[in-house]
Amino acid sequence: MAYDTLPEDSLTQSVMRRLALVWIDFEGRLEQVPIIRRLNAGRFTLEDYRALLLDLRQQVVDGGCWIARAASHVDAKHIDLRSRFMRHAVTEHRDFQMLEANYVNVGGAAEDIRRGRKNIGSEALSAYMFHKASQPNPFDLLGAMFIIEGLGSRKATEWGTAIRDTLHLRDDQVSFLLYHGEEDDDHLADFEKWVTRIVRTSEEGDALVRTAEVVARLYALQLEEVGRG
Repeated sequence: MAYDTLPEDSLTQSVMRRLALVWIDFEGRLEQVPIIRRLNAGRFTLEDYRALLLDLRQQVVDGGCWIARAASHVDAKHIDLRSRFMRHAVTEHRDFQMLEANYVNVGGAAEDIRRGRKNIGSEALSAYMFHKASQPNPFDLLGAMFIIEGLGSRKATEWGTAIRDTLHLRDDQVSFLLYHGEEDDDHLADFEKWVTRIVRTSEEGDALVRTAEVVARLYALQLEEVGRG
C-alpha cells in the first residue's frame, strides 16, 4: 500500500515508527558524546557539570523565544495549536533561570554564565529553530518537540540523578535536569494525538520526520561542543 493511501491511523503509526528510528539513532549518537561517556563511566567532574550548564543555558534562553515565534505564525484555522505553542512558551521561557541558579549553587559566578556565548552546536540549533518557527503554520516543529522533549522525558532524570550521585550534590543543584525529567513527560502525553491531527499527507509526515532528524543531529553537536566555547 502506498504511503499516501494509508488510513489515518496507519499514517500516524508510520510517522511514529520513523520517529522511533530517529530516536534510536540519536540515542546511540549521544552515547558517543565525550561528556556523556564520562558521565556514564563515573568520570564526570564538577568542571564538566559547570560547562554543561553554561552551554545549555545559552540555547535554553532562545527556547521560549522560538516557541513564541512559532505561535505567531500559526493561522486562525489552527487556533488550538497556536494556544498549545503559547502555553508551552509560557511554561519554558524562564527555564534558563533554573540553569543559572544551578550553576551558582555549584560554585559558578552568575556573571560568567550570563556572559557566556553559544557553542557552535547551539548556534546551529538556535538558527535552525528560528528559521523553522518563522514559516507559515510550522507544524513540522512537532518533530523538534519529539527530540527535545523526549530528551527531557527519557534522559534528564537519568543524567540529573547520575550527576547528583557522582558529584555528591543536592537536588537544588541539579533541579533543571530533575524538573525536566518530570515536566517533559506531560508535554509528550498527547503527542501522537497531535500527529494524527496534523499529518494528512506523506509530504507532511516527511517534513515532520526530517525536522526531527536535523534537530537530533544539531542537539548532539551542541553536546559534543560543550566546553569548547
